[in-house]
Amino acid sequence: MSIIPSLFGGRRSSVFDPFSLDVWDPFRDFPISSSSDVSRETSALVNARVDWKETPEAHVFKADLPGIKKEEVKVEVEDGNILQITGERNIEKEDKNDKWHRVERSSGKFTRRFRLPENAKMDQVKAAMENGVLTITVPKEEGKKPDVKSIEISG
Repeated sequence: MSIIPSLFGGRRSSVFDPFSLDVWDPFRDFPISSSSDVSRETSALVNARVDWKETPEAHVFKADLPGIKKEEVKVEVEDGNILQITGERNIEKEDKNDKWHRVERSSGKFTRRFRLPENAKMDQVKAAMENGVLTITVPKEEGKKPDVKSIEISG
């Protein structure tokens, strides 16, 4: 029971109740689309979390893709400097005798795209998958040092 009263007609919300385990969805009652494919695809897209860090040697991407095999993921380079990660998380097969109490794991297609800077060596991209984490390494070109010409000061 919440110690904080709900402002939305008795519906508890994690926004106002820090002890609630349910996550408040502000778009739950929005009539966005009746197609379950669209909502599943959007849900899967949201759940394809990616970290991008830049080191002195490379751009490193780490994507959390639990339950997805490396054969179900594609890593592509488009237009010379766009890194694209695509895949699909399949729906679990249902049995007539199953009784679902909660479905929170998303399924459907996901796509993530990143425009990389000019110093990325797109022809040397490497990808590896381990324990549901996809790691993509894009090496960087060495920074060009500006030509410095000393000028003698007269006088």
